[in-house]
Amino acid sequence: MPTSNNDIESRYAWLRLCTSLALITIGAVGMYGVIIAMPVIEVEFGSTRSQSAIPYSMIMLGWAIGTFWMGKLFDRYGIQIPIFIGIVGFGSGFILSAYTSNIWTFAATNGLLIGMLGTSSLFAPLMADVSHWFDRRRGIAIALAATGQYAAGAIWPTVLHHYIEQFGWRQTYIGIGIFCVVSMLPLSLIMHRRITVHVMNAAQKALADRPKFSLGMSDSRAQVLLCIAGVSCCVAMAMPQVHLISMCVGLGFGPAVGAEMLAVMLGCGVISRLGFGMIMDRFGGLHALLLASSLQCIALFFFLPVRGLVPLYLVSAMFGLFQGGLVPCYALIIREYFKPSQAGARIGLVIMGTLTGMALGAWMSGAIYDWTRSYSAAFINGIGWNFVNIGIVVFLIWRRDLMLNLRHATA
Repeated sequence: MPTSNNDIESRYAWLRLCTSLALITIGAVGMYGVIIAMPVIEVEFGSTRSQSAIPYSMIMLGWAIGTFWMGKLFDRYGIQIPIFIGIVGFGSGFILSAYTSNIWTFAATNGLLIGMLGTSSLFAPLMADVSHWFDRRRGIAIALAATGQYAAGAIWPTVLHHYIEQFGWRQTYIGIGIFCVVSMLPLSLIMHRRITVHVMNAAQKALADRPKFSLGMSDSRAQVLLCIAGVSCCVAMAMPQVHLISMCVGLGFGPAVGAEMLAVMLGCGVISRLGFGMIMDRFGGLHALLLASSLQCIALFFFLPVRGLVPLYLVSAMFGLFQGGLVPCYALIIREYFKPSQAGARIGLVIMGTLTGMALGAWMSGAIYDWTRSYSAAFINGIGWNFVNIGIVVFLIWRRDLMLNLRHATA
């Protein structure tokens, strides 16, 4: 059925948004499964802390590499082809991972199948897809779709920990692979309609007709700066998200407490993303990104002195509330400053930067722990990277305001 301008923010658009949210929530098991299984896999394979973090880093790197190409596929063919590739990646990736015999083959299988084919097919392409079906509420729509990643974080850790304890990580991985295929296939049928060239051209015209913000630099330079900002904010983000369970084990609280704490953190991230969706619609992507990055930095400082159970729960919840809005801001910034027809590829590039940051931060934090036997230095490292992100965002806001002032002065 062809789309029209009347389909924008229609009932079908909201149904499509809910379906995207469900797909992202299911697909995010790819990044959380390996976190929950990390302590068990570390013991079974006899690996160090930094080695046991490599499978997560490989998923992030595979996700990063695949995201750009999935974005290109989305821009050209629509969302259904990336979703189908993702279903194949999840099904084969989890099942084959269950039969690996060492940390390196486990990491490679996770990176190539679960990361490059699975998770890369959903997150950025679905956010780009949602951005085409909404106009006035684009910020909150993107944020709602992105909450699937954190809704998964509130659901999957407890579920996976239970099944890993009951049946072992290998049987659990087989079950996840089957569940992904069975649940995602019917959901993909709802996404059969594609935004038409006519509607895309109308969006392009609307972008050209309204007073356009400018960053005062080429699109390529602005894209590079946004990608560097994505890397730096997510190196900082990776430390608590990836190593929280291992940190709890080291403090004597056990993996079950760590899984609950991670669920609390990511559950608060859902609230954060919804809140920042409204902030983005009100103040724009750049100012929302600056606020989220600054708050994340503050939360990282609070982790440094905390050792008790209750304070650690509180700081984890604070971190979730503060950092959850970061990634959706990048998607809205792309829609504010770049052509709609390039949304898939450009959002994919920025998400590639954030995922590279998560991969780098996960490995780097583990390596720092192996070197110092403490996570304090890893938190300080994350704070330093967070300041890089803040600096880039401040620079972009300054450039935009400078261009606006010059435009007003010459008008």
